[in-house]
Amino acid sequence: MNPTVPSRPHLFGVLAGLALAAGLVFAALVFANAWTRISESQVINVTGSARKNVRSDLVVWRANFSSEAETLLAAQEKLRADLGKVTAFLTTHGLAEFSAAPVQIREITARQRHEEDDTVTNVRVGYRLTQMVEVRSADVERVPRLAGDSGELLQQDVAFVSDGFEFIYTKAGDAKVEMMAEATKDARSRAEQIATQGGRAIKELRNARMGVVQINPLYSGSTSAEGNNDTSSLEKTITATIGATFALR
Repeated sequence: MNPTVPSRPHLFGVLAGLALAAGLVFAALVFANAWTRISESQVINVTGSARKNVRSDLVVWRANFSSEAETLLAAQEKLRADLGKVTAFLTTHGLAEFSAAPVQIREITARQRHEEDDTVTNVRVGYRLTQMVEVRSADVERVPRLAGDSGELLQQDVAFVSDGFEFIYTKAGDAKVEMMAEATKDARSRAEQIATQGGRAIKELRNARMGVVQINPLYSGSTSAEGNNDTSSLEKTITATIGATFALR
């Protein structure tokens, strides 16, 4: 046997040792890489919120009045005269700008029995004309009070009926942007408090998801998936939420 050539068992041992060493190095690299990924993926998810009480700055008042007569011409003349009275009433109270919708015409019918063949048919006995009016004003307090004074029109033989009010906050869009920023600050504050309790610290914001904005009557906590947009109350509460993910260190 040539003394310079290693024996086959010794050669296998050397190769096995090299393979084991390479395997340990590879495992260490994989473990280090995995640990880096795990440490970098450590995050905290929180929800921040912001609330703001606002006062409506626009009121929309809708009302209607109607007239009835046996003929269409007579009903039209009565309605035209009533529109003049309504216009005078609103103008006197400082609401000269209003819109009037097209006139709605409906036939008035009555059941009539025919004695000769004992049948019943509907017979037209007149017409009913209705006109809608809409008032938009920034005077959110005076207009509702004015609706209570509309009894003056009833005394003038005008069948005037108030259909209610809508109170709108026209700056809601700007408020939502401002409140989203406040909700993000609140989310970071919550995340910092939770992380501090666990001996960690907050790094950067990873992502944020805007929640649905809710506009409700004052102090109401009502929510809906689509977002509430209350128009029934003068005073409102706007609530905004945001879901945020922060990295930890």
